[in-house]
Amino acid sequence: MIHSLFLINASGDIFLEKHWKSVVSRSVCDYFFEAQERATEPENVPPVIPTPHHYLISVLRHRIYFVAVIQSEVPPLFVIEFLHRVVDTFQDYFGVCTEAAIKDNVVVVYELLEEMLDNGFPLATESNILKELIKPPTILRTMVNTITGSTNVGEQLPTGQLSVVPWRRTGVKYTNNEAYFDVVEEIDAIIDKSGSTITAEIQGVIDACVKLTGMPDLTLSFMNPRLLDDVSFHPCVRFKRWEAERILSFIPPDGNFRLLSYHVSSQNLVAIPVYVKHNITFREGSSQGRFDLTLGPKQTMGKAVESVLVSSQLPRGVLNANLNPSQGTYTFDPVTKLLTWDVGKINPQKLPSLKGTMSLQAGASKPDENPTINIQFKIQQMAISGLKVNRLDMYGEKYKPFKGIKYMTKAGKFQLNPCQIYTIFQFQYIQYLSR
Repeated sequence: MIHSLFLINASGDIFLEKHWKSVVSRSVCDYFFEAQERATEPENVPPVIPTPHHYLISVLRHRIYFVAVIQSEVPPLFVIEFLHRVVDTFQDYFGVCTEAAIKDNVVVVYELLEEMLDNGFPLATESNILKELIKPPTILRTMVNTITGSTNVGEQLPTGQLSVVPWRRTGVKYTNNEAYFDVVEEIDAIIDKSGSTITAEIQGVIDACVKLTGMPDLTLSFMNPRLLDDVSFHPCVRFKRWEAERILSFIPPDGNFRLLSYHVSSQNLVAIPVYVKHNITFREGSSQGRFDLTLGPKQTMGKAVESVLVSSQLPRGVLNANLNPSQGTYTFDPVTKLLTWDVGKINPQKLPSLKGTMSLQAGASKPDENPTINIQFKIQQMAISGLKVNRLDMYGEKYKPFKGIKYMTKAGKFQLNPCQIYTIFQFQYIQYLSR
């Protein structure tokens, strides 16, 4: 299935490659680099690129392109899901998935890739199984391996490999028994120039961190489970019970894992938590343009909008920007034409604004279109979809664990242009439940 894997950094350098069936020349990535040059933004590179003899399937995570080389037709989503699993595994092992972390642990990386794929086909992708096969790197283990010449590969097969619950290892013991769940929602919305929502929908996930002794059996119920559509579960979830009762019943893996992903249809009312008033104008025959931008909270249930960051790719004809922010600081790069405004926390009593003029090149024509504006922000203690966890119960063990549900709001992409506004938000709402 997967013949080769190439890791490409933001500079376009291939800093790691792995081959399973046969060695594929690096020149195959030239087709990827051509598609990258045609893309307006890094995330706009097509995920599937056909070539005369191969297919290139890629994902972008942490400013690194993971490019898989396929020789025969396979379901693209299958390969994309595997690439995401590779990134999640690296992040679980090394704490972060960056070029530096991968280079520092290159031996472990190759060992993981060798176990995750067998002759190009996925074999072991569960974190619990991999951690028994290949021990996570530590400073002490790295020193011992350097001195003795040993590796991180375990001497015994994973205890859960042949179990009916292969995602959980046996003999798990913890002094403090805890189970935490993070609800993350991503909203896709299109808003017209007047601020009216044309369409909006939510893509959400529930990530879990479970550290419980023994073999616990958990049930998670929601206040309004009918909101969820197109639900995709971790293999540990009992699907029949979800269909009958809308309750998540499962024996959890040990450690971090994604419990489910879901979709909330656009038929439900989705509130947009911020609004933007902007006026960017360029006059024909003038060497200056006007920039006027104001931010404000909208339907945030009284919650503060924090960590606000505004960025805009100004036209090539702009030489400089002389702006006056009422709050925060701004920077303008005359080479890349990127304007960045670090707002911070929005005060509803005094809305932040950025006003001023832009200098254009002498004799330059009026830009064909106004620049797009991207906004990032965070909102604590807020649930947009209305999804709320009712309770979390545990069976099969006698101890009483600490249980927590965490939600937090995070903007993924909020983009404005003269015709429409396209927004993507990620929401998490914070609330801890304990017994």
